[in-house]
Amino acid sequence: GELEPRLFSFNSPQGACPACDGLGHTDFFDPARIVTFPSLSLASGAIKGWDRRNGYYFAIIESLAAHYRFDPDTPWEALPAQVREVLLHGSGEEEIRFSYAMASGERAGKKVTKKHPFEGIIRNFERRWRETDSATVREELSRYRATQPCPECEGTRLRKDARHVFIGEGEQRAPIYRVSHITLGEALDYFQRLELRGAKAEIAARVINEIRQRLKFLNDVGLNYLSLDRSADTLSGGEAQRIRLASQIGSGLSGVMYVLDEPSIGLHQRDNDRLIATLQHLRNLGNTVLVVEHDEDMIRAADFCVDIGPGAGVHGG
Repeated sequence: GELEPRLFSFNSPQGACPACDGLGHTDFFDPARIVTFPSLSLASGAIKGWDRRNGYYFAIIESLAAHYRFDPDTPWEALPAQVREVLLHGSGEEEIRFSYAMASGERAGKKVTKKHPFEGIIRNFERRWRETDSATVREELSRYRATQPCPECEGTRLRKDARHVFIGEGEQRAPIYRVSHITLGEALDYFQRLELRGAKAEIAARVINEIRQRLKFLNDVGLNYLSLDRSADTLSGGEAQRIRLASQIGSGLSGVMYVLDEPSIGLHQRDNDRLIATLQHLRNLGNTVLVVEHDEDMIRAADFCVDIGPGAGVHGG
């Protein structure tokens, strides 16, 4: 079918990986978190909630111990690998005789025997996570969950169709998602060197020029070390502020007042000079830029300087 822009957006149902909904990662029950104390035995609490203090679940452990001939008092790390595998992932189709103590009703306290496969502790957690409506149960189970790159899209967040679209030719040929994995500095270098021929060049010229401009703005405000796949919630306040600044420059608006709080913080001198040039460009578009700063170069570059003090807070600042 025809390639559309939404195919390359993980925020769109048409582009997002169906396995992770475009998040790039999936949550799973992590054996390393479930077996909290591998040096302890199952009876002593290697896995919380499945020890001697929990009659129902420990009865399951005892039935498994009788079937597979292991001792619940043996430290988890000393149990055979096959036994650990069954405990965590289940017995498959192999049926096991389980003895349960009835908790209520006329037969309370009496033992009932049933024969069926064991689902496994991880499957047990997954089922309870899926079926529960209780926030408390979810909160309890969430302690055993971890995050991993989505096995389907390998963290690219895109569906298969989008992952098989390539940019460039010859040595420059690369899958489209690769651009989001490299730094903004490397991405700008890639697009500045990108050469397309014939009809492809004519079709892509305006788009590539726009990409180059936007990447240049991001590099000019000192964000060349970030990558496009960087999660927004991991950005510092200064980084987020400079990204918004770059997007404003790209919009070409005029007659706007921008208020920036110490945008130069943490910047190398070279990047600071580029940031000052960027702010001057924003001013030259017909905007007012109000900056709270302690950097001497930034202060010297200003058209007007308002010095507030002599001290902080009630003392003038």
